[in-house]
Amino acid sequence: MSATTDTSPTAAPTPTPTPPAVSAPHAHRASARSRPALGWRVRFAALALIWGFSFLLIKVGTHGFAPFQVTFGRLFFGTAVLAVAIAVKRERLPRSARTWGHLAVAAFLLNALPFSLFAYAELTIPSTLAGICNATSPLWGMLLSLVALSEDRPTRRRVAGLGIGFLGVLTVLGAWQGFSGLDLRGTGMALLASLSYPIGWIYVRRTLAGSGSSHLSLTGAQLFLGTLQLAVVTPLFTTLPTSFPVGPLLAVVVLGALGTGLAILIQYGIVAEVGPTTGQMVTYFIPVIAAAAGVTLLGERLDWNTPVGALVVLAGAALTQSRARRPGAAK
Repeated sequence: MSATTDTSPTAAPTPTPTPPAVSAPHAHRASARSRPALGWRVRFAALALIWGFSFLLIKVGTHGFAPFQVTFGRLFFGTAVLAVAIAVKRERLPRSARTWGHLAVAAFLLNALPFSLFAYAELTIPSTLAGICNATSPLWGMLLSLVALSEDRPTRRRVAGLGIGFLGVLTVLGAWQGFSGLDLRGTGMALLASLSYPIGWIYVRRTLAGSGSSHLSLTGAQLFLGTLQLAVVTPLFTTLPTSFPVGPLLAVVVLGALGTGLAILIQYGIVAEVGPTTGQMVTYFIPVIAAAAGVTLLGERLDWNTPVGALVVLAGAALTQSRARRPGAAK
């Protein structure tokens, strides 16, 4: 994750705005007024838990509803939360038709497509595996940067991280056993979902940076467009539910309201307060929490290669996000 991106399964990355300057005599008072009641570390932990549990909520949601219905509900309730935040802060939605067009593409690549793929994947794979597949997103981003972002050429350290990370993926998948017992279709969908994120980030970076609209308004508009996309697609591939079981329904509501809407607001506040470098570290806690939740609450099986491979994936992903220290930099 960088200043303009996020590897989580719920966020809708947009350019991070620069806070307005505050004159020196009033800086301290302004900072005191704007400082959230909860410290950023507490919010950081809450964000990691929310996003880590998202894969469990997807699994529970699919027990009662079709994957497209889970995704539609997720986007609907997430959009509702952001709509309230936009109204409270009196933000203006983008006015340019061109911006809305770019946001429609971003909504598909960053929300509608990956959310749907993860929901379909979890019909046949454990939520623990889905969470680990999500952690490969920085690796895909590094691979894409070789050809897509000439201004962000990878260093040897980051290329090494790419290689290490994919060795971790092969470990998770049990490549030495010929992928025995692995549902290739579901796993492929989860990996494709994680690939969709960096493709979307590259698109956002090239089309929406400097658009003039706030992060909140762009994200709210993006989720709204994603909801419209699912509103069109869902009736074509599903039928109306005949019942609304409480557990799956609550899972979808929480997944949307907390795991998508509130999580985006928390993430934005953390990045604004401590910067994207610290904010991006939440990515490395998500698969750990997803695995713990899947094993303890859903009784999912965890073979030795899954946590070992996940650690290797995270180590590789961390290297791909690292920057070599410049000569003469302060130590």
